[in-house]
Amino acid sequence: MTGKNARHNAFLRLVSGNGAAFESESRYSLPPSKEMVIGRDPSCQVVLDAMTYRMVSRRHAVVRPLSVSPDNKFSWVLCDLNSANGTYLNGQRLYECQELHPGDRFSLGADGPQYVFEYEFTYQTPATTVNQVTPLPSATNYHNHTQLKQPDSVSFTQLFPIISTGKDLTRKAYLIPGILTVIFVVLMFATVGQPRANQVIVASYIAFAAYYFVYQLCGKQKPWWVLMGAALGTTLILLSPLLDLFIFVFRILPRSLPLPQESITFTELLVRMFFGAGLMEELLKALPVLAAFAIGRMLSSPWRERIGVWEPLDGILLGTASAVGFTLLETLGQYVPDITLNVAQQVGTGSAGQLAGLQLLIPRILGSVAGHMAYSGYLGYFIGLAVLKPSRSWQILSIGYLSASALHALWNATGSINALLLVVVGVLSYAFLMAAILKARALSPTRSQNFATRFLGPK
Repeated sequence: MTGKNARHNAFLRLVSGNGAAFESESRYSLPPSKEMVIGRDPSCQVVLDAMTYRMVSRRHAVVRPLSVSPDNKFSWVLCDLNSANGTYLNGQRLYECQELHPGDRFSLGADGPQYVFEYEFTYQTPATTVNQVTPLPSATNYHNHTQLKQPDSVSFTQLFPIISTGKDLTRKAYLIPGILTVIFVVLMFATVGQPRANQVIVASYIAFAAYYFVYQLCGKQKPWWVLMGAALGTTLILLSPLLDLFIFVFRILPRSLPLPQESITFTELLVRMFFGAGLMEELLKALPVLAAFAIGRMLSSPWRERIGVWEPLDGILLGTASAVGFTLLETLGQYVPDITLNVAQQVGTGSAGQLAGLQLLIPRILGSVAGHMAYSGYLGYFIGLAVLKPSRSWQILSIGYLSASALHALWNATGSINALLLVVVGVLSYAFLMAAILKARALSPTRSQNFATRFLGPK
């Protein structure tokens, strides 16, 4: 058109999110010369309420303008900023920047606030003086322009990076594993020639590493002394007269009509393991979790949340911690001494028995992630779920208790039949635990505070 220039106006309109009522402020104009960051951080151009939109990261996504033609016609691209719950464009998870088109919908998280991209054309008479717009990268070479040239000078913090990144060492979980590894290594050197002490140190380190892996996947902070209390509580139960009562109820009573060992079929062995190992040991390991729940109910906030069980993540963390105590005592107090003594008697030297004990110790402790920790963590998920849904608590607890006991029994029964079947059951148990962790993170009332992704970067 003669004497007129086309002006392109783009907007974002908030159309859904937690049932909130949307007003005129829910429409945001996109400037053609700068990006618009959306998130919970006050520095964002679109700031979302932290309590209402817990699934949204502090800096979740950004909409950036692109110049695509000489007449300064703009387009915009949407980029996810490594958010915890992802950005979804037209229902698909966004992994790279993608150009927006009129009518496109994107949401911050699968069930988070949703925006519609809108585009309008207006016309105006050109002024005598036109402010020049700083050229922006085009859509075709956007990724090339985002890689800015670094200056040749070297800063002080670049030469001594610990000065500027010291806080991230603990916030991103890089420092603690290294410190504890050094401590355990020094302790192992200090106990050379003391096989029993060395076995305890090795077992404790492997157990810590296995639990730390699960803790990071859960992504919820729980005081270390509460977790250690769950592990210690299980060891005390195993050393108390209460263990004799468990053995009588779950092992002696079901064997009122014992069969010769040679005539036991796999089905009969599985049933016995279901009672004697599954039901008995899973209930025993669940007692500290139930105790934490009972104690938490008697406390006032914030202690009740820190100690008690209020969601599935709490149950998983306490359940797996209880399993660590069970595994350490069972391995160091029963299996390793037995194999050490048997080999020493057969070979005639104590060193051979000690080596065999160490060879047994490592796979037993390391395998607890697919063994005792998997069963107890899975049951802990159901304990926390029962707290979230009290009207169905007995149904939830029954399913969790029976399924965890069944996995435990299946592992014990297949151990004497075929190594390949044992691998299948172990992988299955591990998969059950990981699935419970993922579902627990999705159900968590404090999901926005989850740190499970901090190995990869900020939320």
